[in-house]
Amino acid sequence: MQNVRALESSVLVLNKFFAAVHIVNAKRAFALLFKESAEVVSIDNGQYNSYNFTSWVDVSAFKANCEFPDEDQYESIRTFSIEIRVPKIIRLVVYDKLPKAIVKFNRKNIFARDKNICQYCGKRFPTSELSLDHIVPRMQGGKSNWKNIVCACTDCNKHKGGRRPAEAGMKLIQKPVQPSHCPIIQLKLGSNKYQSWKQFLDNAYWSVPLE
Repeated sequence: MQNVRALESSVLVLNKFFAAVHIVNAKRAFALLFKESAEVVSIDNGQYNSYNFTSWVDVSAFKANCEFPDEDQYESIRTFSIEIRVPKIIRLVVYDKLPKAIVKFNRKNIFARDKNICQYCGKRFPTSELSLDHIVPRMQGGKSNWKNIVCACTDCNKHKGGRRPAEAGMKLIQKPVQPSHCPIIQLKLGSNKYQSWKQFLDNAYWSVPLE
């Protein structure tokens, strides 16, 4: 179970010029490393170090056996013979293109934009307890876009029904907008685990597409 969870960890992908272009899960990152299409980028004491798959296995083994505690928050994949760290950043050794600056309109990004907070009652809920609500109902001509869809809890969504908020005596806690930066990246940067990403994510590349 621990390996499964670790393989779903997010890994930032850079092009060969160290510009952020993508985010993949650890399983995909390991596949790229094993095929020698990418290398690990690690920031150690302020210095950038690069490792291929074999040398990253060696580094992982050394850190696992090191007598000093490791301050970095790395997850690891364990097999019968090795323990290998999940990298936080990899660099594609050939790819030199830049991403299109578009934030995808999908459920994942809407939940991230609203931080899993019901936009009517203001309470935070697990994703499984939230739905997406059309502010202007579709039966009244409401469209499915960034400015007309918000997170809503089950109770608020049920109370609102097929009405507009004012018709249901409800009010939005904030006006929904189309994000200019990828909401999921912004959430991850709030965690110490992904602090090393910041150095590669200037405003020009915050809209990296998600896999």
